[in-house]
Amino acid sequence: MAAAQGHSSDHSDGIRGTEKAAGDRVDPTTPAPPPEADPVPPAFRRAVEGLGAVRLRPEIEVDPTRPPQRLAPYAHALEAAVVDGEDDLADGRLVLLHDPAGHDAWKGTFRLVTLIRAELEPEMASDPLLPEVCWSWLTGALEARGLSYGEASGTVTMAGSHYFGGLAERRPATQIEIRASWTPKEGQAGVPDTGTHLAAWCDLLCQVAGLPPSVDPAPGAGTGTASGAGVVSLPQRRGPQHP
Repeated sequence: MAAAQGHSSDHSDGIRGTEKAAGDRVDPTTPAPPPEADPVPPAFRRAVEGLGAVRLRPEIEVDPTRPPQRLAPYAHALEAAVVDGEDDLADGRLVLLHDPAGHDAWKGTFRLVTLIRAELEPEMASDPLLPEVCWSWLTGALEARGLSYGEASGTVTMAGSHYFGGLAERRPATQIEIRASWTPKEGQAGVPDTGTHLAAWCDLLCQVAGLPPSVDPAPGAGTGTASGAGVVSLPQRRGPQHP
C-alpha cells in the first residue's frame, strides 16, 4: 500500500533567514533544520492498514493511487478494475478521508468517497429505473456486509455516445457513473472497519461489471454471506462490445 498522505507544517521558530534577538549570533553557514512532518494520527494509520488486509476476488485488480490533496488533512486512495482477460468490465476509485477535528457534514472524522464507471448493454441503458437501482446496489452492498454508515449521498449518471463519420460503424454506447460518499461507523479507538467497507465496495464494482455474486471466505471481511446478497445485478457479460 502507498504511504498514508497527510499535511505537513513548518515547525521552525520563525527566525529562518533573519537575525535573532540582540546578543544572539546567527551563523550564515549553518543550514536551517528541515521542517518536520506532522505525525500521522494512529486512527488513520490503522484505517489504512485495514484496507491492505482484505482478500478480494481474483477478477479485481487494486492499486494505490495519488489521493486528492485538499478534501481533508489526511487521505488515502485506491483504484480498482474488474478484469476479464484483457477487458476492463468496470473501474473505480475509493478514497479514505480523515479529519481528526471532525467534519460537520460528515458527522464523523472519516469519510469514504467513490467513483465507479462501466459500459452498459443497450437494453439496460433504456431502463428508466436504472439510476434508482444503481443507488440500491451501493446501499445493498454495505448492508449485505453488515456495515453501519451514515450521511450517504451521491449521484448516478448515464451518458450516451453516438458515433459519426469515420466512427459511424461503432454501436452507440452508454456509460454509467456512480459517485457517492458515506461516513463509516467508527469502532474501537475511533477506527472504522475499512477492510469490510473495501470488500463491500468491490462487491458493488463487480455488480456493476455484471459478475455473479460470490461467497467471500476471507476472515474479517464481512459476514461471510454471498457478496451483494439481496441486490439485483446486471446481466453477466464478457466485456465491452466492439463493432
